[in-house]
Amino acid sequence: MEGIIIFSGGELKKAFEDLKEKDPKLHRHIEKALSEIRSNVFCGRNVKKNLIPKILIQKYNINNLWIYNLPEGWRLLYALTSPDKIKVLAIILDWMSHKDYERLFKF
Repeated sequence: MEGIIIFSGGELKKAFEDLKEKDPKLHRHIEKALSEIRSNVFCGRNVKKNLIPKILIQKYNINNLWIYNLPEGWRLLYALTSPDKIKVLAIILDWMSHKDYERLFKF
């Protein structure tokens, strides 16, 4: 199912734009992921509701979480919503290194 992608906030979008200069390789990986998510919002891995970190639920008021594995251990976190039952929005919440990902999920 095709979707529309938005960032969870202006700061995150700016951070993504800044990556183009600061870390072009990671920027390209995220761009590719966004393209794949746009084509199929379910291409990531769905996290079971009871495993979604409470901090993400509180911060973003989400009830679902998807993880897209990026190269070199990076992870892209996103949630899905369907405000008008016709379109699906993929809300990009964050991207993080594998170390930060493990810390967030308490592995």
